[in-house]
Formats: sequence, structure tokens, C-alpha cells
Amino acid sequence: MNRVRTFLGMIRFEHTIFALPFAYLGMVLAAAALGGWPTWGQVFWITVAMASARTLAMTVNRIADREFDAANPRTARRAIPTGQLSVRAAWGAAAVALALLILAAAMLNPLCLMLLPVAALFLVGYNYTKRFTWLSHWILGLTDGAAVMGAWIAVYPTLTAPTPWLLWLAVTVWIAGFDLIYACQDAEFDRQAGLYSVPARFGVAAALRLARINHGLTVLLLAAAGLLAGLGWPYWLGLAVIAGLLAYEHSLVRPDDLSRLDMAFFNVNGYISVIAFVSVFVALLVA
Repeated sequence: MNRVRTFLGMIRFEHTIFALPFAYLGMVLAAAALGGWPTWGQVFWITVAMASARTLAMTVNRIADREFDAANPRTARRAIPTGQLSVRAAWGAAAVALALLILAAAMLNPLCLMLLPVAALFLVGYNYTKRFTWLSHWILGLTDGAAVMGAWIAVYPTLTAPTPWLLWLAVTVWIAGFDLIYACQDAEFDRQAGLYSVPARFGVAAALRLARINHGLTVLLLAAAGLLAGLGWPYWLGLAVIAGLLAYEHSLVRPDDLSRLDMAFFNVNGYISVIAFVSVFVALLVA
């Protein structure tokens, strides 16, 4: 049990909350487009797929970055650099997560299973993008944003509906925006290690400005998706709260003061994802 707790702490399993509500959002909107609600079976297997996908991605991330983590004072106490968890054990956990992801996709529908190799490529591959491009922030966002589309096609197996594409873009720039903020604390280390990030390449101030632009686009894209889906007042109330939280998030960090960055990254963004789902769910209930 100690090893399990160590592993879950290493991958910050509790942060599945960032992506899971957006997957549920895609799920209930897809079901609404079909005139109903998702089945309990779909809810269960979408949850398994999301938890497995994030576990796979984060485990490979910790394996791939173990040498950088060991050299970075901020991350040197992580489980693999300190020997609390072996690389072999981590690869075993990643294999289990992949097996569960395959099973969940197979239980949902053939399109999910057919597209799984593409999803797996992004889940594993994005971990290496920081080695060659500062666009890694948006590749991470694109990977996490795929949760919306994955949950949509799990219920409504079509790629032609515009709503999930808008939501995918919204999550892409939302994730990229707060990853830009989070990367600011490692700007100097990234330069020394030869890693690519916007803060390392263009500076912290530029990264924070770009994060604000991304979060402005997030609100616009969520508004466009709400209009397209015909969502009522609970959604727009939720969107107003999300816009306020994003503004608050940016008030917590400045180029010369990143001391409250953890609050901006973990607390505020967890609230945003939950509010997004709840506002859509309530809007569909009262429609």
C-alpha cells in the first residue's frame, strides 16, 4: 500500500479532476444531441478510460523526465529520482494503465478502439516534445483536450459535430495557458538543461502575457460552444464565474512574484473544470 500511495502521489492522481469534468461535459452533450442521457455503462467506462489515460501519460512523463527531475531542485524529491519507486515498477504501472485504456475503448464502441492508437501516441509522445519545441504547452493542451472528443464519440460515434471540436480547442488553450504559468518557475533550469519552453525562450513576462491571451480565447471558445449547443442561463452563469476565476488566477502571479503559483495552478483550475461541467449539466436539466 505504501508503494501504491507513492505511485499515486508521483503522478498526482488527484489532478485527474482537471480533465475528467470536461470528458463528462462532452459525454452529456453528446447524449443530449441524441435526445437523452448517457448510460451508467458509458459513464463507468469513460471514467476508466480517462483515469487510465492520465495515469499512462503521467507515468511516462515521470519516467522520461527522471534525469531532469533529479537535477532540478524543485522536482528532485520525486519518487523515481529518490529511489522510492523503480523505473521498472513505473513501466509496469504504465502497461497496466494502457491495458485498462484498451479495455475501456473496446467496451465503449468500435470508433473509440480504432482511434485509440492516435490517442496513445499523443499521451506518450507529448512527454518528449519539450526536448525540441516550445510549442509543447499547446501539444499538452491538445492531448488533454482530446478528452472532450473521446467522451463525445464514446456516446455519439461521429467526428462531424462542431460542438466537441470547439470544446477541444477551448480545453487546448486553457491547459496551454496554465501550463505557461506553471513553466515560469522552471525557466532558468530549462535554459540550463537545454529544454524548450516559452518562459525559457521568451521570458517569464512574455509567457504570462501569452497565458492571458490563451485564457481569453478559452472564454470565447466556450461561449461559441454554448451558443452552438443552445445552452441556457446556467451555462452562461458558469461561464461568467469561469472568466472571473481566470482573471483571479492571473492576479496571483507576476513576473517578479511567483510565490502564489501553486494556488493559481492547482486550486483555481480544479474549480474551473468542475464549474464547466456542472453548468452544462444544470443547463441540460432545466432545458
